[in-house]
Formats: sequence, C-alpha cells, structure tokens
Amino acid sequence: MNRKLGPLLRGLSTYVPMVKNGGVRGTGSTDLTRYCYSVWLRYLVMAEKNGLDFSPKIVAELGPGASLGIGLAALISGCEQYYAFDIMAKANIKRNLKIFEELVELFKNKTDIPDDREFPLEKPYLQNYDFPANIFTDNRLKRILKASRLERIRNSILNHQHRNSVIRYSIPWYDENVLEKESVDMVYSQAVLEHVDDLRHVYQSMYLWLKPTGYMSHLIDFSSHGLANTWNGHWTYSDFIWKLIKGRRPYLINREPHSTHLVMLKQEGFEVICDIKNTSESCLSKKQLARRFQSIADEDLTISAAFIQAVKE
Repeated sequence: MNRKLGPLLRGLSTYVPMVKNGGVRGTGSTDLTRYCYSVWLRYLVMAEKNGLDFSPKIVAELGPGASLGIGLAALISGCEQYYAFDIMAKANIKRNLKIFEELVELFKNKTDIPDDREFPLEKPYLQNYDFPANIFTDNRLKRILKASRLERIRNSILNHQHRNSVIRYSIPWYDENVLEKESVDMVYSQAVLEHVDDLRHVYQSMYLWLKPTGYMSHLIDFSSHGLANTWNGHWTYSDFIWKLIKGRRPYLINREPHSTHLVMLKQEGFEVICDIKNTSESCLSKKQLARRFQSIADEDLTISAAFIQAVKE
C-alpha cells in the first residue's frame, strides 16, 4: 500500500479553526551554514562547467526558507544585489547574521565544498570538491572580502528595507513586477519548484526577470516528501484525496513530474543546457497510478530529483 493515513489527517486538521497550518514545513536546510556554502559553490562550479557566468552581479532566489544563507553566500562571493522571494517569512535577522559571519570564515579559509559524505542528499554531485580556486582567485578573494564590503552586507541584513540595501526580501510575492524586466543575471531555487502551484506563472516571471545573457539554476525534488509509503507514491492519490491531504495549507507539493518542467521551460522560451537526473527504482506499476498520472512517461516514474540550468533561447 503506497498511501499513508497521517498526511490525510493533517490535511483534514487544517479545516479545524484552532489548527494553524497542518504542519507546513519546507524550510529546508538553509539554517545550516555549510549547507548554504555547499549549495552556492556547486551552482558556480556547474555554471563554469556549462559556460555560464560564474560571477553574477544580480541574483534572485525563490523560496529561501529558514534563512537567506545561500543568498548571503552569493553576496560574499561577489554579487552586488540579492533578491529573495518567499510566500511565508521564515528567516530572521539573528540567524542570518550568525550564518553570514560563519560564511565569511569559510571563504577566508578557502574551505573545500562540503561533499556527499556530509550532505548525501545534496545535488548535483561534483567530480571535485576542492575549493574552486580557479573561480576564486587570490585577487578576487582580496576584493570580495574587503572589510568595507562585508560591513555593507552586514548592515543590509540588519535593514533589508533600506533603499541602499544589497538585500531585498519580499514576503509574500506573487507578481512578476516585483523586479524590473531583464534586470537579473541569475535566478535560482533549491528544492522549491516542486512546491509551486502555478508553475507556468513562475517560469514566465523568471523569463521576464532574466537579462538576455542570464540563466537559472534549479534543484527540483520530485519525491513524495514523506506523504506516501514509497518515494513516488504521491502519484497514486486521486485529485480528490490530494485536495484533502493539502487541506487549507498555503502550499504542499504540486506533484508535477520532470517532463512537465522540461515542456514548460521550452514553451516559455528557455533552452535547457544542463539536466542532471537522479534516479530511484520505482515500485509502482502504471495501473497503480491515479488516472491523472497514468500517461506519465516511464522515465518520469524513476526520476526522483533533477538539477537544471537553462538560458533564454
């Protein structure tokens, strides 16, 4: 049996007035400094490998979660402006300041990228986890780690609403007009796009935000997130049962498979230049799937996660 009673009960509980959100989590691991450092450096290493700009000046993140740690790593590494978009406020100043100071030390010490032994679920896997000295030359490190520059970032953490802040934290965001058209060098997300209900709107927004030379990086998790007894058991629930499981929570997972993202990317004008798929054995047959998913591609049933980089065509 691929179904769990717990998710259904939690979803139903959201209709009870005294229950706030039925256990919405989804803050990820962005409250762990070394995790944020690892994620950002993996993005840059993959960007260099794929011929993309590994020194983006203006970046935007969807769903930063428990902290702005990945964005802070981006700022320390040389970015000049960071936009963070979420639907619920989870990050706080004290946590961000702590992570910032720890990130600075990691860069100063030229710390190697935390690998799959420390974060076994983190993707993409790299061939080499040494500190990327080819990206962060001594001259670049000297420039980005200037005390005055770090102090400006520190002040922006304390007051991200100030007009001169290098951080813009928008809660909630739904409108693509939160950013000027063609103003961003890079948009990224870390295990977020599987939680977005209106995927097409988000891809359209990212297309508008990116400069003609810009790109995006996304790690997408296609698993059931513990909502079924098997990693892909969420595709066995009917739409009616799924509606009850979600309840009144502002988000859960959208259940869209890998192929849906590829189709939307192409339709919205993107060219995928990197698509690293992580596969897991499927314990399901097509007849076990809900009607909505019975036409799913055989490959989709085995793709549990993917790291995708794409540019405007």
